Amino acid sequence: MAHSSRVYFPESFLSVMRDMLPDSADFDAFIAISQQPLRRSLRVNTLKISVADFLLQVAPYNWALTPILWCEEGFWITRDDADTLPLGSTAEHLSGLFYIQEASSMLPVSALFDSVPQPQRVMDVAAAPGSKTTQMAARMNNQGAILANEYSASRVKVLHANLSRCGVSNTAMTHFDGRVFGPALPECFDAILLDAPCSGEGVIRKDADALRNWSPESTQQIAATQCDLIDSAFHALKPGGTLIYSTCTLNQTENQQVVAWLRDRYPDAVEVLPLNGLFAGADQALTAEGYLHVFPQLFDSEGFFVARLRKTDSVPAMAKPGYKVGKLPFSPLSRKLTEEVMAAANKSGLQWDSSLALWQRDKELWLFPTEIEPLLGRVRFSRIGLKLAETFPKGYRWQHEATVALARPTAANSVGLTEDEAEEWYRGRDIYPEAELPRDEVIVTWKQQPIGLAKKVSNRLKNNYPRDLVRDGKLFKA
Repeated sequence: MAHSSRVYFPESFLSVMRDMLPDSADFDAFIAISQQPLRRSLRVNTLKISVADFLLQVAPYNWALTPILWCEEGFWITRDDADTLPLGSTAEHLSGLFYIQEASSMLPVSALFDSVPQPQRVMDVAAAPGSKTTQMAARMNNQGAILANEYSASRVKVLHANLSRCGVSNTAMTHFDGRVFGPALPECFDAILLDAPCSGEGVIRKDADALRNWSPESTQQIAATQCDLIDSAFHALKPGGTLIYSTCTLNQTENQQVVAWLRDRYPDAVEVLPLNGLFAGADQALTAEGYLHVFPQLFDSEGFFVARLRKTDSVPAMAKPGYKVGKLPFSPLSRKLTEEVMAAANKSGLQWDSSLALWQRDKELWLFPTEIEPLLGRVRFSRIGLKLAETFPKGYRWQHEATVALARPTAANSVGLTEDEAEEWYRGRDIYPEAELPRDEVIVTWKQQPIGLAKKVSNRLKNNYPRDLVRDGKLFKA
């Protein structure tokens, strides 16, 4: 294309953009920024560390961290060692202290919690890879529950790995087409985030070929699916609840027009909650309706769209789903057994509160968020809460994901590893620790963060870091 050697722009796309950016200087700024690489950004995971402590911990690395206006845990990052060590291989990333997340994609969750500070039950309709689910879990401080749905089977595993790394315990995962939730779970959620599948026009800075298959016809088809999804989500929302509709695309067909479709359909039940006060500078991206339409040149970010809606009244129910849920293969633990398990877990340095309840499946023990329990038997879950342990005649084998989420770094059986030892741990190797081992089973920590549970075998710690997470290549430092 005449406009660029790097980014592919179909002519029909450019004409849509010219209509939306009639000021030629604005249009030229859009074309120019689209060809610049995207700034990297991260979000501190406050389930594990405060922003202040994180900044202290990474201070020696000389990362340049610039606050993101709309997310107080978010920072743009510039690094001198970026070429020699991927950000995902730093110790702080491996131990779940931060999430690599594009700045614009932090907007929808900020918009949601700005109007619903303490939702009890939330749904993330299109959740993988987990950036927004983990952001919500941190804002909820692991209380209440999040139903995290992902339609793509290949991405469910990535979603679980990210939830696990970040120590998220209040989430239940499903794997469905998002159209099922309106019929299956009507009026069940305080808040819903629909970050809808879209044509991805906003991500061209990350993917120069994002628009290879773009056409006006394809945006129409995508918008039809988005209308189905927003309708379903709206039905699943309680009256008084908040719905965030967002995309990483720029055309109005998939953005303003989808919301307009919902407002036309339920004129007495949809109220727009304007986003002009969300952050200083939000006015630059504000539409006439009160939505945020973020062009990449505004904040040097990806392109993004966010609308915030309140459901003011019930709407007629959708036809009931035709599928069978099947019998739940779990049963709740008796009070006596619960006390036994809690005592044993406490001895191993693991603790949880009443927002999680013990359930059993064969020899497995699981912790379910209690807020999800009313939904059991109404949809099929692919994974609920945390797998806590496997039971044996001699006791319990605590699971890695439970350790990362529940271990107290100050527990009597915790052992701090040196940097070299921690690196060996992430490589899946056994450790010959310098420190004295207080017990036969220890929580291994690095910089006060629990990174696993290990058993002492003579003079070494047997590594049980999950094999699918083991890393090679450079780790920790350049």
